[in-house]
Amino acid sequence: MAGRQERNSKMLRKTLITALVSASTYVLTNVLNRNADELWKLTVTFLIGSAALIVQYLVDFEERLNSMEQSLSAHHGELRAAVEKSFAGINEATELFSQVDRSVLRSDGVTRLARAYTQLGHQESQLVKTFSQEEIGRLATQMESLSSGSVTCMGENNDWLIDLTTCVGTSIYATSTDVDRQFWYSEAATRYLKAQEDAHRHRNVTVRRLFLVRTQAEVTEELEHLCESHRALGIETRIAVRESLAPSARLRMTNDFIVFDGELCYETTPDMDQKPAETTLKTDKEHIEERVNRFDVIWDATEPVSPPGTAPSASGSGSSA
Repeated sequence: MAGRQERNSKMLRKTLITALVSASTYVLTNVLNRNADELWKLTVTFLIGSAALIVQYLVDFEERLNSMEQSLSAHHGELRAAVEKSFAGINEATELFSQVDRSVLRSDGVTRLARAYTQLGHQESQLVKTFSQEEIGRLATQMESLSSGSVTCMGENNDWLIDLTTCVGTSIYATSTDVDRQFWYSEAATRYLKAQEDAHRHRNVTVRRLFLVRTQAEVTEELEHLCESHRALGIETRIAVRESLAPSARLRMTNDFIVFDGELCYETTPDMDQKPAETTLKTDKEHIEERVNRFDVIWDATEPVSPPGTAPSASGSGSSA
């Protein structure tokens, strides 16, 4: 509607200008040449009026041409930017997959994840899409944190515990305090111990666990039965009583931690109620060495729970980690 009004306005303006030029020409010819033939006057008037109309159309055409050139230039810029952005995305994706292929990590999982994520984009449920985005974001954050040497999650992460046990290749050195004592009677503990048993029997992984208590009174029959059940799975166990340890070992009593292959440490931090408040994975070499050394000192300061001669020597356990 607005475009039609603008065209009508331009047409009216052209008509008025042409009429004004024609009238002015006719008057001027009458003034300059009164003796001229009337036909000549009308012819001159018509020619000049037509010329004025043509000039207006030429000016209008030039304006439209300039406008079209500007529009095409802007469109070309937008199209070029879109193409460059698309190629940049393709190059980035290609570079990322090339890096994955060159890395020592398996790339099939990354490919499966990318393919599954694109397929989720066709889901009709907005909830499923939003949940998928949150999970991808959480996984990306976890990988970024782990690559920097430390990743933390709230509460106790049993999935990390079991997955790490499934992946371990040489050793598991673990401590256990009263914070996680009830954990051993849970369904997650059953799966965790099964994974440790498989690691020991099928991959010859050394699994050692220190149960840390403060006083001799805490060494209950229940705790001894717990140790026995672990030993039945091939896990070496000892009970460290803080009040009975040498001062050098006593100072090294700590919260729960598990060192996998001497390369990664799984740690839990208790809250005010002595329940796991957060779980942290750390790969810092100095921190791992400190944890292994702490474990070795306490391990060497304790006696095997099993009868003498049945538990392997703890000598050199730090170097094997």
